[in-house]
Amino acid sequence: MDKHARIYVAGHRGLVGSAIVRGLEGKGYSNLIKRTHAELDLTDANATEAFFAQYQPEYVFLAAAKVGGIVANNTYPADFIRDNLAIQNSVIHSAWKHGVKRLLFLGSSCIYPKHAPQPMHEHHFLTGSLEATNRAYALAKIAGVEMCWSYNRQYGTRFLAAMPTNLYGPGDNYHLQNSHVIPALIRKFHEAKQAGHAAVSVWGTGTPRREFLYSEDMADACIFLLNLPEEKFNSLLGSDESATGVFDPPLVNIGIGVDISIQELAELVKKVVGYQGAIEFDSSKPDGTMRKLMDVSKLNSLGWTYSIELDDGLEKTYSEFLTK
Repeated sequence: MDKHARIYVAGHRGLVGSAIVRGLEGKGYSNLIKRTHAELDLTDANATEAFFAQYQPEYVFLAAAKVGGIVANNTYPADFIRDNLAIQNSVIHSAWKHGVKRLLFLGSSCIYPKHAPQPMHEHHFLTGSLEATNRAYALAKIAGVEMCWSYNRQYGTRFLAAMPTNLYGPGDNYHLQNSHVIPALIRKFHEAKQAGHAAVSVWGTGTPRREFLYSEDMADACIFLLNLPEEKFNSLLGSDESATGVFDPPLVNIGIGVDISIQELAELVKKVVGYQGAIEFDSSKPDGTMRKLMDVSKLNSLGWTYSIELDDGLEKTYSEFLTK
């Protein structure tokens, strides 16, 4: 990408989008296009098309999405599938219509089957049933991958889908009911420390294993992917399976390839926050998928690996939380 190219970051205020913006600005990109939800409702196809017609972005990072943890996904499934499908439909179609050179669609590791082999490789996509608590969100993201694939096949677009593992970092959502596990734990332990509570309750048994990627690393990987040389980028765009017989979606996992248990994570967050009390696991609450580890061999083979270890990332994240 040329340093002066018109780059649209959809969802620039969220955890993912804000990290991408910081990453682009840090690398000297000077022509970033950003719109808040109040300025542009991406679920409105006509408004989105008019925006693309006016600003003609050359590159798009599609990080806009309705996101949340187990509670939010399980409580509002209709909202999650409706809003995410609408956003993807609007942006991907407008990107094709107005000649975007490259688009990166940001999905989630929940697209993979509930019982996928571990670690989860890109070829495990569409091979089994999904985790029930976030199936609506997962199906929306699966549809986004298929849209990129279909537009590439039919129109010759160059749209790629990236599936990050669980993310955390600056700009996260710390709502106790609607957030993901790391921000929820940070807030729980911090508030327990402030109030002098003897114990903190954590959902589930603590045995599920999860992989966590710092948002700045995720952004660096996304920028790396959209900057790949033509031959390497084209090799990621998938094949027409109906013609080749090869199942090859335009899909790249982003992660670190290492996971830890929720119990180990809770102990780490407890240490970072400086909480002195006990941790109690509430086994009456759902665990979700027991393990979700990404196979990142494809991304590593292209020349990218993560740089920020979990303990360092948690320290940075908690420091940012304290400024809120």
